[in-house]
Parts: sequence; structure tokens; C-alpha cells
Amino acid sequence: MKILKKTLTLINQFLKVLLLLLIFNFSLFAKPSNLQVIDGDTIKFNKKKFRLYGIDAPEINQKCKINGKDYFCGRKSKDFLEAKILGKEISCLEKDKDRYKRIIAICYLQNQDLNKMMVKNGWALAYRRYSSDYIRDEIYAKQNNLGIWKGEFMEPSKWRRFYK
Repeated sequence: MKILKKTLTLINQFLKVLLLLLIFNFSLFAKPSNLQVIDGDTIKFNKKKFRLYGIDAPEINQKCKINGKDYFCGRKSKDFLEAKILGKEISCLEKDKDRYKRIIAICYLQNQDLNKMMVKNGWALAYRRYSSDYIRDEIYAKQNNLGIWKGEFMEPSKWRRFYK
């Protein structure tokens, strides 16, 4: 019985170590000095581009309207993300790679999901084509008129088809 108990304890410890190695192997960390925000759903660090998983932010030159007046909502989205993460350390959990060789990832500031934060504050949409993870956050932003939901906008995916 003692041998079985010791064996199970060793296996349990081994599995914990293996899990930690896997987590750190798939998680990439950005130090404040090498972090760059490209737009509201793309960041760059360690010479790699990361596309935030499950969200779609306005393109950098995309315009939206508030009270009939145009404004660059893509730049506002980028500015919002920059204000949250520049000068801070973030980590990203790789999920996949896209056709542009960007790493598709969920990124975190401490333990806060940045992808969720962008959608919940109205500066990105839940990208339903690829995920249902952030739909509730989008509904929250829409109901509270946050970010691009304050006015009128074209969905970023549609905007890209028309203007890119």
C-alpha cells in the first residue's frame, strides 16, 4: 500500500511539472521595451506579430460616426489598447497561426484577458466567424453604448472587403 501511495504521489508531481512546462512553453511574454501595438487587434513583440483571438477591431484607417461626424475609430481602438498595455508586461497564449503567419493568441495583462477587455469596452467586436467566446462582452458594450457602439460603424470584416 505504501509503495502504491508513493508511486501515485510521484506520478502526480510529475504531471504537475509537465503541465507547468507545457504552459510556459506555449505562453509568450512581452517585456515593456519591445511591445508595439499595430492596431486594436494586433500587437508585435519579440519580432513576432500576434492577432488577438476571437475579436475583430476596426482597421487603422477605418472611420465611424458619432452624431453624424466622422472619426477614425480604428485609431481610437489602437489608442485604447496602447493605453492599457504600453510600459507593462503581457503574456500571450498561442492558439493557432493565420494565413499571414501571425500568431493567433489570447493575451493577458496580469490575469486580465486583453481580448475580452477590447470587446467589453466596445473597441472590438466578437469575431463570431472564429469564436463565440466574447459574444456576451459585445452585447454588454452595445447595451452600454461603449466605444464604437456610441455611434454608427461598419463591421471591420465588411469594411475590409469594401476598402482594402
